[in-house]
Amino acid sequence: MTLGEQVKEKRIQHHYSQSELSALSGLTVRTIQRIENNEGKPSLHSLKTLGEVLKSNFLATEDSPVEKAYEISFNVKISNMNQFVSDLKLLIQKNWKVIILVCLVIWLLNSYTDIKSGILDGWNSK
Repeated sequence: MTLGEQVKEKRIQHHYSQSELSALSGLTVRTIQRIENNEGKPSLHSLKTLGEVLKSNFLATEDSPVEKAYEISFNVKISNMNQFVSDLKLLIQKNWKVIILVCLVIWLLNSYTDIKSGILDGWNSK
């Protein structure tokens, strides 16, 4: 049984239409249609979301076993702006040399063609 058939079977068992499943999962109806019709490879996010709504695990199938699914998230919550500003000041005070070096490298890479043409024009005029 393919992954699409499994998703469709679980959806029908829960008496959901594709639009109802879309509303519950936050995925688009077209994404659900593609998964059920085995059009392309669905993302881990889509499979995880469908698995939560349909109370099933679609991440590990017989066709493509997945040992571990890695999820990386980065959240920044600033509750105290004064603390954020003081931490930023401390970061700059401790690492100002590295920050200047990185800015200089970015500037050099950004203006490489202008610098190169200036050097070549100066060299050719001698």
